[in-house]
Amino acid sequence: MPSSPADQTLAAQVVNSMERMSGRFPGYRRSSARGAGFRATFTPTGDAAALTTAAHLQTRPVPATVRFSNSEGNPHTPDTAPVTRGMATRFHLHDGSDTDLIALTVPRFVASTPREFLELTEALRPDPVSHQPDPAQVVAFVQAHPHLAEAVAQQPPIPVSYASAAYWAIHAFIWVDAVGARQAVRYRWEPVAGRVELSADEAATRTAHYLTDELHERLEQAPVAFNLRIQLAEPDDPTHDPSTVWPDHRKEINAGRLEINAPADDQDLWNTQAFNPTRVTAGIQLSDDPVLAFRAHAYAESHLRRSHNQ
Repeated sequence: MPSSPADQTLAAQVVNSMERMSGRFPGYRRSSARGAGFRATFTPTGDAAALTTAAHLQTRPVPATVRFSNSEGNPHTPDTAPVTRGMATRFHLHDGSDTDLIALTVPRFVASTPREFLELTEALRPDPVSHQPDPAQVVAFVQAHPHLAEAVAQQPPIPVSYASAAYWAIHAFIWVDAVGARQAVRYRWEPVAGRVELSADEAATRTAHYLTDELHERLEQAPVAFNLRIQLAEPDDPTHDPSTVWPDHRKEINAGRLEINAPADDQDLWNTQAFNPTRVTAGIQLSDDPVLAFRAHAYAESHLRRSHNQ
């Protein structure tokens, strides 16, 4: 995606602010610093084929790689922390190309624009003495952006397992069919095992890496499965604002089933890979969401720094 000087400047400012918020850990992602990769297969149902020409959403299974993580830029953040979890999926298409889908355990983003996100990360900067954000700064941010109150206040679940959480891709995308008709959609991974959460007291009894350890143990018994649920927008549903959600009663289809089979063979490789929500394939286009477009620039800045061990 072309990057203007303004995009590059704002991306650097955002990454700098994220470093001030979480700390600087050379060689690691500025978000989702610690994660684990897994081999998977995605089998489409064919129910999406009438709405998009995307190759992995037709009828033929495709291999995939999934990276689970928590959202923190500090790789030492324990799995017991009440933070957002991530599920980044790379579909390996049969023509040799790839397409990515990045999803989180919350249904909405915490900002409507890149500039708002920068302001929020500044508000969340920890105090040098208490090492905690100043609540007054967060309150001031919400008062200045009341439309973000619900997004900022949302509490991510602490899942029993990476396999027992739902993951939302947050942004709207545009599907394009064989004759050029367009349909706005949002994606959600729904765990076949069901959603199961821990209370704060239960989480306190778990180990620092319990989510990764539990998933390895679970996979020794059977594959872990998710259904790819697609919410179809109606004409008045906004596509530009990831801090909003569409009504629950919008039509949904099941686009396919992802089965995770085993840990990835090369964890070091997948820890260096740059997943990118704007890496789409024919039949899928980006919406008019400015945060979605901006993520490509912020990810590129983060990847540049960590690839230089900064």
